Amino acid sequence: MQTSLTRGILVTGTDTGVGKSLASAALLHALRARGLRAVGMKPVAAGCDATPAGWRNEDALALQAASDPVPAYDDVNPWALPEPTAPQLAARAAEVEVTLAPILAAHARLAAAADVVVVEGAGGWLSPLADGIEHADLAHALELPVVLVVGLRLGCLSHARLSARAIQADGCRLAGWIASAVDPDFGRGHDYLALLRDALPVPCLGVLPWAPAPADPAALASTLSSAACAIAEDGWTRSAQA
Repeated sequence: MQTSLTRGILVTGTDTGVGKSLASAALLHALRARGLRAVGMKPVAAGCDATPAGWRNEDALALQAASDPVPAYDDVNPWALPEPTAPQLAARAAEVEVTLAPILAAHARLAAAADVVVVEGAGGWLSPLADGIEHADLAHALELPVVLVVGLRLGCLSHARLSARAIQADGCRLAGWIASAVDPDFGRGHDYLALLRDALPVPCLGVLPWAPAPADPAALASTLSSAACAIAEDGWTRSAQA
């Protein structure tokens, strides 16, 4: 466990492809607009491209680009796994054993150089980061509150409620949720937003509108509420007392 208050947040999602990276990068820009040194982290990334500098993941690069100061890639993404599949399968394909210690060491280096660290998970909350490592293990080890990104599409109400219950059942602090318009043809987005606001036990921290790729996270920073930044600034301890 960390011995001092960690300022940051763990961003998870109702599923893969719901906008966690975009929400995380937008949050980094929002924090920087408040005058904070904010850096992103993607501890485990499955699906990387070979480059002269080593394996690189698109989402991790987006977080690195949204960070200030700009951290070393190996600290942003200590476990870069080539195959675009579940992290457990990607690790087996790469013949590596993903462990927590390098993640904690990288996070400590990021935290030493920044005011806030935004940590993005992999897939949904109950998608293991590795054999024997759950998102809850990471949240507890880093003492971070959790923000849930909900992709607005058919089925999201059940996915969001199940995810919220699982996060809280794991003893983690669910601090809020962010809606993400992932389907441009989903015509009931406003109706589902109302249902989600009533169903989830924590406040909505913003709504990311649908945008064709590549979306500009800096332009979307204003869609997040000041409460989202406050949660990241306060960290686990103060959020847990709220």
